[in-house]
This record gives sequence, structure tokens and C-alpha cells, in this order.
Amino acid sequence: MIVVSDTTPIISLMKAGQLELLQKLFGVVYIPEAVYRELTENEAFSEEVRMVQECEFLYVEEVDNGKSVTILRKFTGLDAGESEAIILADEKHSDVLLMDEHKGRQVAKKMGITITGTIGILTQAFDEGLLTREDVEGCIERMKESGIRISEKLYQRLLAQLKKND
Repeated sequence: MIVVSDTTPIISLMKAGQLELLQKLFGVVYIPEAVYRELTENEAFSEEVRMVQECEFLYVEEVDNGKSVTILRKFTGLDAGESEAIILADEKHSDVLLMDEHKGRQVAKKMGITITGTIGILTQAFDEGLLTREDVEGCIERMKESGIRISEKLYQRLLAQLKKND
């Protein structure tokens, strides 16, 4: 399975204390250079920077077609990480792109790229028996406490899914 990730799902899973879910679910996750920079250039988050730098299942890849990234950024307003993640997912013919941002998800869908976000990752981990319902609810609370926004509608949909499959 080929999986490419944008920045936010990685940050969200770190904040939830569940970064290793990516390895358990997908084995290897590819990130473009712009995502790596976004994850490692902020010195205020030295612990998170260290986690990313030492992470053995995050593989940094260079996007082959930089011109496509430039065009995507120019016409969509997406940032470098989102744009490179979408282009890398397309270039690698990925099975799934991990992305949370609404605008980026819309662009990727229009390009025919399969997408899931942090909530989808937590749901999949629950479905595969890697997390309990209480674990997932704890992850969401830690994410909210650290400032990660989750819409109430999405949260309620997640809770309903967990109850249905519990």
C-alpha cells in the first residue's frame, strides 16, 4: 500500500500520542520535502521535531514535477506542503493521501486521489482492533486540548460510528 501524508494528520496523531498508528496501519508513509520542512523547522516544537527526525516509517520523497506544484499553489491557494503532498500522491499513484484540510481534500478528490484524514485513521485503527472506543475518545480530547480543531458534526459522526461498531 502506498500512502502519502500532508502535515496535519502527522501533527494531530503526535498530539494524540498515536503517531505509531501510521506504521501499524500502513507500514511506510511517504511525505514530500515541504511537509518534512513544515514538521521540522519550528524550533518551538523541539520534541515533535525530534520525533519526526527519528521516525523510521516516515520516508521523505522529492516531488518530480516542481512545475505542477507551482501551478497547483498558484491556482488553488494551497500551501507548499498540501500542494506537494497532492502531487506526490499523484506521481506515486498512492492508494491513499492523508489530509485534513478541506480545500486540499477537495482538490485531491477532483484529481481522483483517495483521501482519509486523522478521524479516518482513528476509525480504521478502531475497526482493526488497534484502539478501543475509549482510546479514540481520549485521542480526540488530547487533540482538542492541544488546539486541533475538529468540527462537532465530524466528532458526532465518529462517536456514532464507534458505537455502531463497538
